Amino acid sequence: MFNFSKWRKYSYVAQKDQRHRIRGIALWFSAFFILYVFLTTFIFSTRLLENETMQPSLHSGDRIIVSSLVFYHLLPDILWQGRAPPFRRGNIVLVDTAPGLRQSALNSIIDVFLRFFTGQQVSIAGREEHFFIKRVIGLPGDEITMTNFVIRVRAAGSDYNLTEFELADRPYDVTIPQIPALWDESMPFSGSMERIVLGDNECFVLSDDRSNTNDSRTWGPIPIDYIAGKVLFRYWPFTRLGRPQ
Repeated sequence: MFNFSKWRKYSYVAQKDQRHRIRGIALWFSAFFILYVFLTTFIFSTRLLENETMQPSLHSGDRIIVSSLVFYHLLPDILWQGRAPPFRRGNIVLVDTAPGLRQSALNSIIDVFLRFFTGQQVSIAGREEHFFIKRVIGLPGDEITMTNFVIRVRAAGSDYNLTEFELADRPYDVTIPQIPALWDESMPFSGSMERIVLGDNECFVLSDDRSNTNDSRTWGPIPIDYIAGKVLFRYWPFTRLGRPQ
């Protein structure tokens, strides 16, 4: 009886077909990975939240999709200066407080590969402690004050002061902490803040948990270039799937 298994093993045609299949799989995987690198570098990225500074909207362990603002920041200043930035008051954004520490192209590709195959658990960038998830409260030209942890904003060109919630594009809640009785208004987490006016290239970001967490209360207003992306969607856990508030 003819042994087909041996024919498959030793036949030139069979071996050639097998090599074509392997080559096809390798090419498909390479094309998919290149597309994935392009998308996660210039279009979107995925992030794992590791703290509770954005509760109740986001919690530690949430996995989110963040749109990239790389193309926006690559444009010459003359093309977008004076125009509205690509985010609004109330948007949750990814803040990069040390843009000068961004990885090289090779390290970025390796990092994307590791993140992809480990479910965002492994990264050559470590914990990336210069990245933060915050909410945009004020835009260039806004006048800002804080009372009892709630921001009031007089938008650029407006005659009226409104709360941060009235100016946001979507409703959201914040966590108001209890503060020690001896804290005065000079302390950054006292719940009050004197009037500041944002510059032409500045925005003001805060945590939804208004306790002692790092944000523009300690950093001060941040340059628009520090906003690296905008949170679009929460894909994990499935019980809270969807766009966060």
